[in-house]
Amino acid sequence: MINSQRMAQRFKTLCEIDSLSRHERDVALEIEKILTAMGAKVCYDSAKEKVGGNCSNLIAKFKGTVNSNPLFLSGHMDTVGPGEGIKVQFRDGVFRSNGTTILGSDDKSAIAIILEVMEVILENKIDYPPVEIIFTVCEEVGLLGAKHFDYSLMDSKFGYILDSTDTEGIVTRAPAANKITIKIYGKAAHAGAAPEKGINAIQIASRAISKLQLGRLDEETTCNIGTIKGGVATNIVPEFVEIHGEARSHNIEKLKSVTRNMINAFYAAADEFKTDGMNPRIEILVDDDFPQTLIPEDHMVIRLARKAALNLGVTLTGRTIGGGADANVFFGKGIMAGVLGTGMTDVHTLNESIHIRDMENSAKLVMEILKVHAAGDLS
Repeated sequence: MINSQRMAQRFKTLCEIDSLSRHERDVALEIEKILTAMGAKVCYDSAKEKVGGNCSNLIAKFKGTVNSNPLFLSGHMDTVGPGEGIKVQFRDGVFRSNGTTILGSDDKSAIAIILEVMEVILENKIDYPPVEIIFTVCEEVGLLGAKHFDYSLMDSKFGYILDSTDTEGIVTRAPAANKITIKIYGKAAHAGAAPEKGINAIQIASRAISKLQLGRLDEETTCNIGTIKGGVATNIVPEFVEIHGEARSHNIEKLKSVTRNMINAFYAAADEFKTDGMNPRIEILVDDDFPQTLIPEDHMVIRLARKAALNLGVTLTGRTIGGGADANVFFGKGIMAGVLGTGMTDVHTLNESIHIRDMENSAKLVMEILKVHAAGDLS
């Protein structure tokens, strides 16, 4: 029943509308037009003021034809760069860009799939539960749309976010993450005439970083220093350095421990450079970037998706990932969000692609989920 030609054309149209993070308004208006024509009640929250963008999160509601608990379907409207002037190429069933930009299947494939599912259900008068569609902004720049979403506009407590690759998997575990900003204040001096009168902030940073274990610490935990910026010229002892890092773990106690170790390393390094009358200063800010996702295997969101997949002859496998998504933020609000795949590959690169067959399979699974939930049969 999936109309592949319609879904393909809609996907192409959506991809060719520029929607870099904080600039999603044009694509949101196109989506709003489509949803309104279907009979959905569409509104926006007030996220744009909080994220500094030109568009807020879009919410659309369909009443459903059966009396059951509502569920939500979600994806994000923004893309990474280079994402302006995208020209979609379609050949041998595969979508690509022309090689000068990303494609935008992350996450416009999700939008096209969700819209197609609702079109088919309505056209064929298929029974379906109350459905809330949530298309967020600014996912690619820190999950900002989800973080500033107005959850009072949402009735459902579980649902599915289409923002992964594997069409035969469902993400049930994702780590929590802390972002860490370290500012080191030393003292400037002439590097040739009087270096002993200065405190080298870069040297302090180097000493601290050399003590850290970075990369994969174990199967659950990672740690990274991502950026370091400081210094003015080679003949000046640098008096200031700013460093940005992160820690992630599926184990909250491990996350706390790694974060604490990072903090302690910088304070200890600064102490090594203290002298009479010259004391370097450290400022550290820890931001709880996003909470973990941990969905129990027996939760309805998993059982429902697996039942639907089995109806289609597919075994849906639980996946553990190392990245964060809107699902993490939803989980932190007590809302269970299983992350499903659309088939997108090589995302965030000029080689990004997606096969229409994978989009079809994803759409079939989502539609079957709605049908199974409407029937109320998970046996």
